[in-house]
Amino acid sequence: MLFLYFTNALPALHKYGLDLYLKNVWKAAEEPSKEVYGIAAAIWGSIYTSIIAIIIALPLSVAYAIFIVDYAPKKLKNFFTILSDIMAGLPTIIYGIWGAFFLVPFLRDLVMKPLYRYLSFLPFFSYPPVGGYSYFSAGVLLAIMITPFASAIIREAYNMVPLTYKEAIYSLGATRYEATKILLGYIKPAIISGTILAFGRAIGETVAVSLVIGNTFNITLALFAPGYTISSLIANQFGNAFIYEYMTPVLFAAGLTLFVIGLVVNVIGLKILKRWEESVRL
Repeated sequence: MLFLYFTNALPALHKYGLDLYLKNVWKAAEEPSKEVYGIAAAIWGSIYTSIIAIIIALPLSVAYAIFIVDYAPKKLKNFFTILSDIMAGLPTIIYGIWGAFFLVPFLRDLVMKPLYRYLSFLPFFSYPPVGGYSYFSAGVLLAIMITPFASAIIREAYNMVPLTYKEAIYSLGATRYEATKILLGYIKPAIISGTILAFGRAIGETVAVSLVIGNTFNITLALFAPGYTISSLIANQFGNAFIYEYMTPVLFAAGLTLFVIGLVVNVIGLKILKRWEESVRL
């Protein structure tokens, strides 16, 4: 797979060099000499929306996992577990359509506009939320999508904590809240691993993000500005890329970048999780 992407990206890498990754420009032309591409905005959008998603999803994932294991009534544990698993397995187009027709208008009217009205002097809220299709909408939608995935990893790790540890904590007179804090510290590597794996899943999301992000070449910290991600760029442009000589290699180069980022992130996350699981067994 890596070989395929690299060989198909070679013409773009040879023609544009590092400028392909450092510049923000997208000028398609039927004459190859006039074609100019730079995917910096797409790389920025992929990382930025994934970071937004992780910031939102991490506390939700931890809270949901702890609730299911320690606080949910026994009759409802299976229900919440199955609900989480179903959400994790839903087709992404379902999330995308729901996000475009419900989430974006909801966030625009009840979150973005009030924040822009009162906090527009801050760089993060300085862009007027005209349509609502933005980095913020994409980040929130991604957070909803990856929360069940991260929560499942954290829940499994929390269930793997030996019962003797829990008994020892409670025997010292700790409250349920204090015990939860201690146990969360014990499974910290699993939480970090789940977060990293969720980031890897978020950064590669395609259809759902392309429907809510606005698909505009922007590099900005403004949350309410429309943007692009690598995945949405490929999804939107690949259909007509054959018309232009260098657009297809550029899209392969973008895919190569996403492939490398996803590979590195997932390997790191799996290594951390594996080390923690081995330490628990010992």
